[in-house]
Amino acid sequence: MIFTYNKAHVGDVLMVIVADSKNQEVAVEKKGQVARVYLEASGKTVAWNIFEASEIAEIKGNGQVFLSDEAVAAFNKVLEAEGFTEKLENDKDPKFVVGQIVSMQAHADSDHLNIYQVQVGSDKTVQIVAGAPNAAVGLKTIVALPGAMMPSGSLIFPGQLRGVESFGMMCAPRELALPNAPQKRGIIELDDQAVVGEAFDPQKHWTA
Repeated sequence: MIFTYNKAHVGDVLMVIVADSKNQEVAVEKKGQVARVYLEASGKTVAWNIFEASEIAEIKGNGQVFLSDEAVAAFNKVLEAEGFTEKLENDKDPKFVVGQIVSMQAHADSDHLNIYQVQVGSDKTVQIVAGAPNAAVGLKTIVALPGAMMPSGSLIFPGQLRGVESFGMMCAPRELALPNAPQKRGIIELDDQAVVGEAFDPQKHWTA
């Protein structure tokens, strides 16, 4: 789940993104201070809007925010009080991490895409489809994992590119809105001292 909050531009509303609607028709069910957004065809919940959110629990930051377990429990009590049976789940794992490309193969249905296996933790490897011209086996870079919100506001979900599953995105400096980022294609190239799985820290991992 992706928690987002921007009081100045949206109001005192905690927005919770549960799943990608994939441009399907959605409907809204509102009870009290909670609105559930769901797919019309299946009834599957794709988002929640919780109004007057700061009166329920403390929220720090703008854009994608990370909540304490106590805050999530407080929001779940509100959902229950309004008659909803589903619960919010708290995922506090970092969504932008150091990854290392361990293998690559050409995409059979593209002249510029490749299929990469990228290690993003000591025991975790994900498949990512990308077309970065500087991607190579052994390169360490920054990976946006499913559940990440980019500075542009776009969300990272598992998906497919030309029929091949992809579970994240290797990031270019400009995609992360880094200072003095070169305005050209190409993912971030980290030095070999970067630790795979470590949360991205611009002050530590980026030098223009």
